[in-house]
Amino acid sequence: MLALRKARRKLRMGTICSPNPSGTKTSSEVCNADWMASLPPHLHNLPLSNLAIPGSHDSFSYWVDEKSPVGPDQTQAIKRLARISLVKKLMKKWSVTQNLTFREQLEAGIRYFDLRVSSKPGDADQEIYFIHGLFGIKVWDGLMEIDSFLTQHPREIVFLDFNHFYAMDEAHHKCLILRIQQAFGSKLCPTCSVESMTLKNLWEKKCQVLIFYHCPFYKQYPFLWPGKKIPAPWANTTSVHKLILFLETTLSERAPRGSFHVSQAILTPRVKTIARGLVGGLKNTLVHRLTSIPVSPLRLSRRS
Repeated sequence: MLALRKARRKLRMGTICSPNPSGTKTSSEVCNADWMASLPPHLHNLPLSNLAIPGSHDSFSYWVDEKSPVGPDQTQAIKRLARISLVKKLMKKWSVTQNLTFREQLEAGIRYFDLRVSSKPGDADQEIYFIHGLFGIKVWDGLMEIDSFLTQHPREIVFLDFNHFYAMDEAHHKCLILRIQQAFGSKLCPTCSVESMTLKNLWEKKCQVLIFYHCPFYKQYPFLWPGKKIPAPWANTTSVHKLILFLETTLSERAPRGSFHVSQAILTPRVKTIARGLVGGLKNTLVHRLTSIPVSPLRLSRRS
């Protein structure tokens, strides 16, 4: 996830590429942008929950606006401190977990996206933004970027996990859900048995987008999957050793049927971690610790 900074070079999966105009690939290349379409036939009927699918954490946070208000996901103490311009610059160093856009992540092979959204104080309309401490791009812009990729890669499937909502009332939720419908239309996959979700099944129905919505509003829409169908246990540690142990334990204890499963291979800074590496930021303080171990993909199985 955080190791996506390496993705402009060759990833372990192969060479990042886009299909040429004829739609063919050379035999020496594995195209990350079309890796699902390139899977061998015997995997086409395997439930998606049995595949290890790469994902990213705070997927939208390749850009945050340090000139915007501090988000409602922060404490009042942080909001008061943020009146000092330098504080927002430091916040940005700890809020950005990705340096690739949605399009670049998709081309690198990412298929699971961890999404946190919020309304913006003072906005007269119902516009919704991505958020992680500071506000990011408009959700609509991100959805359109993803939809553009999917139109060009009709056999790729994505998991969009809307798991945190801030400063959103019923009107905001309705606006967001309408945006999702407008962006993806017939690409949206209606809820069904997790075990019936295979690549072959989705390709036949021309469905490419699974929306997980961690809010009771999912009950009102057939294309919104409940959050409980994609649990994401969180290690909440700065220790690589504890993280690996946690991932191994939670993966072995996952339920055998009925839902996906997210393995969050991430280190989480504590207050003292931030204090010690205040100027260095997230990348220089924690990310480099992961370079000494294999970076696990987000595994969708029961599970970016």
